[in-house]
Amino acid sequence: MNTNQNLDTAFFGQPRGLSTLFFTEMWERFSYYGMRAILLFYMYYAVTKGGLGMSQGTAASVMSIYGSLVYLSSVLGGWLSDRVWGSRRTVFIGGVLIMFGHIVLSLPFGLSALYLSIALIVAGTGLLKPNVSDMVGSLYAPEDKRRDAGFSMFVFGINLGAAVAPWVVPWAANGFGMHAFGSETNFHAGFSLAAIGMFIGLIQYYYGGKKYLSKDSLYPNDPIDQEALKPVLIWTAIIVVILGIVIALMAAMQTLNINNIITLITVIAVALPIYYFVMMLNSRKVTREERSRVWVYIPLFIAAAIFWSIEESGSVVLALFAEQRTILRIGGFHIAAANFQTLNPLFIMILTPVFVWLWDHWKGQPSAPGKFAAGLVIAGLSYVWMALPGIIHGTTSGRVSPFWLIGSWFIVEIAEMLISPIGLSVTTRLAPKAFKSQMMSMWFLADAAGQAVNSQIVKYYSSATEVQYFLIIGLISIGFGILMSFLVKRIHHLMVGIN
Repeated sequence: MNTNQNLDTAFFGQPRGLSTLFFTEMWERFSYYGMRAILLFYMYYAVTKGGLGMSQGTAASVMSIYGSLVYLSSVLGGWLSDRVWGSRRTVFIGGVLIMFGHIVLSLPFGLSALYLSIALIVAGTGLLKPNVSDMVGSLYAPEDKRRDAGFSMFVFGINLGAAVAPWVVPWAANGFGMHAFGSETNFHAGFSLAAIGMFIGLIQYYYGGKKYLSKDSLYPNDPIDQEALKPVLIWTAIIVVILGIVIALMAAMQTLNINNIITLITVIAVALPIYYFVMMLNSRKVTREERSRVWVYIPLFIAAAIFWSIEESGSVVLALFAEQRTILRIGGFHIAAANFQTLNPLFIMILTPVFVWLWDHWKGQPSAPGKFAAGLVIAGLSYVWMALPGIIHGTTSGRVSPFWLIGSWFIVEIAEMLISPIGLSVTTRLAPKAFKSQMMSMWFLADAAGQAVNSQIVKYYSSATEVQYFLIIGLISIGFGILMSFLVKRIHHLMVGIN
């Protein structure tokens, strides 16, 4: 890295390269959240309304497994960056794949276009997302005190793109009008706008990267040699063959359909972290003290998976509630159901500075396990809250106030402040020295596992089952949070010197 870069204050006191990465991630999140805001409706709306005519349960299941695959692919994206392409090239390839994914989705080619688009966007996001964050860190010398502020600005860019997209993309899909989706809806126009957003991000990334990003980012951190590549290729071939055999057997038994494919992915998403835990706990490279910390991470991992299954439901279950059960006209102003997707990033932007101040000034604050326990209880309460309109008004009496949804998102984002940044921090501190990267992958796998489990249960959600659905999942989260609260001291003791 150029030592003069430490003196670069061209972007609001930060290195000029931060602006390149800020806008790259802002446009990538714009494209992803914009697509996600309307994708569920596109899948289950009738063909006469511009959709694909899937059943609601299948569409919801596809949305959940889509999110799971994105986080599963990030593990591979980090490896390719470190060992093969380098972070700058990996991010660019990822952005190109994402853009083509949105272009495919913008074409009226039905289910085949949907599945190809999912494959492209999953692969592209897995390449881009973990590596663009890593490049932010490379802008600063280890002793540079601007690092935390730089990451805060970067996160603001992420949430800015995610907050704007659920307004702009549905607006385009609605023929540049604010009204409910109907027969005049052109979902493909919305997907086209998502593709344009990613294209803009790529252009500024390509030219800005040449000028302002370190040349070190063009090369892998730990390039793989021919000797090390052989077992990787062998294991990759074995995995591909096994998957091919499983799919061929499913086809032979006439069980090869989208629901069974989703079940297969769910099994992989749950089995992969189990494999990682077994590998680390039995590795000779892990010391006794480090093994204790890995054991501690298991309940934290389960807690994170439960939390993400609730938090990530915003684009699935809460989106369905917004469309089917929420009053979307207030006075003369109409809200599209997709617009509610803006609440997640909006509340993150509002709450983050509050919690940063709180952690800086609260001397007797809970330990990481204590924050996880509280976060799980609060996340569960966000679902109990969503059961109340059905309990109070019934589920067949029509639509309810949008403030129920607003309240639920606000509650769950408080939980996110207790779990997401704390989880990232504690993951790095509990990681065995020999498994630093793999342990970071575990954090992404918690989200993948949570959404994979979601893909199996969201199909049971409907207006008729909403009270039971929200209460059961909410109470499970609360129950696990209470159980963790009794184990906080024991867990903290096993962390062996990690506060």
